[in-house]
Amino acid sequence: MFLIRPIQQPDLDVLLQIAEESGPGFTSLPGDADFLASKIRQSVDTLGRSNAAPGPETYLFVLVDTDSGEIAGTCGITAAVGLDMPFYHYHVGTIVHSSRELGVYNEFKTLNLCNDYTGSSELCTLYMRPKYRRSGQGVLLSKARFLFMAEHASRFDDRVIAEMRGFTDEQHTNPFWEGLGRRFFSMDYDQADYLTGAGNKVFIAELMPKHSIYIHLLPEEAQAVIGKVHPNTEPACEMLKREGFRFENYIDIFDAGPTLAARQGNIRAINKSRRARVILDASPPPEGAKRHLVANTETTGFRCLMTALSPDRKSVRLTEEQANALSLKEGDEARLLKL
Repeated sequence: MFLIRPIQQPDLDVLLQIAEESGPGFTSLPGDADFLASKIRQSVDTLGRSNAAPGPETYLFVLVDTDSGEIAGTCGITAAVGLDMPFYHYHVGTIVHSSRELGVYNEFKTLNLCNDYTGSSELCTLYMRPKYRRSGQGVLLSKARFLFMAEHASRFDDRVIAEMRGFTDEQHTNPFWEGLGRRFFSMDYDQADYLTGAGNKVFIAELMPKHSIYIHLLPEEAQAVIGKVHPNTEPACEMLKREGFRFENYIDIFDAGPTLAARQGNIRAINKSRRARVILDASPPPEGAKRHLVANTETTGFRCLMTALSPDRKSVRLTEEQANALSLKEGDEARLLKL
């Protein structure tokens, strides 16, 4: 069985391994043990607060293979970005140069440094370890966050964003960085990526150009990857689009990966989830049973799993093993999402 639960302090060593496995471009998990330990403490403390308002804290979760005890992946939600330090994007805009006298009219795409998503909640830190990528549990790892948000909506902003990891080649080189970022930062992509992931973002404001950047003046290789995702990120990107997320012309300032956005009420997994009463039932799912995510309604004790269930608007039938894994008993309420 696979189970989602909040991260705990003993998970630090595995989280550090995941940070190293994920490689360049996975900004939210820098390979810094002290920084990751502080992120875990922050998540544990925030979950322990009652009625927490949206703030800069990140809720971290892990996917556990209960048979082996191994951690298969991690995911997170930052309640509100940009409140403790600036949160930067490039907005892809349009500017027109024209002369009626000369009969010339030109439209140019531009990049403008901005903080437009300040205060938004962010889906972040989604990573499935290679060993488990064909386990079929990627849906659970990603969408369990929506059940947590649906149950605890006041902890999050109405606008939810997700930064998609930008394209890098086999040498871990990002053409956008080589064509633009390196010219202003004078450092390798890996170093800049590490610094921003570790929270040192002051240098961005100090070194980035303050005026519009004309995209057509960038190298063709850099232009080609604007809004393009890393191959490993394509499934997650498509899943979010099916959930109602859209590209609003904002990209990452380092790798040019797209940022997707949606309102909570427009996210399918949030508005289609519902509560149901738990019934213990040892019989196997009937023919025609559909995959569902099932979660309890807790914070610190949040648990979520994926199982096949028969349609029932008022109740959810779980085995004793499943109920125990979710810390539920007969008569309790669970939150369901049909997949």
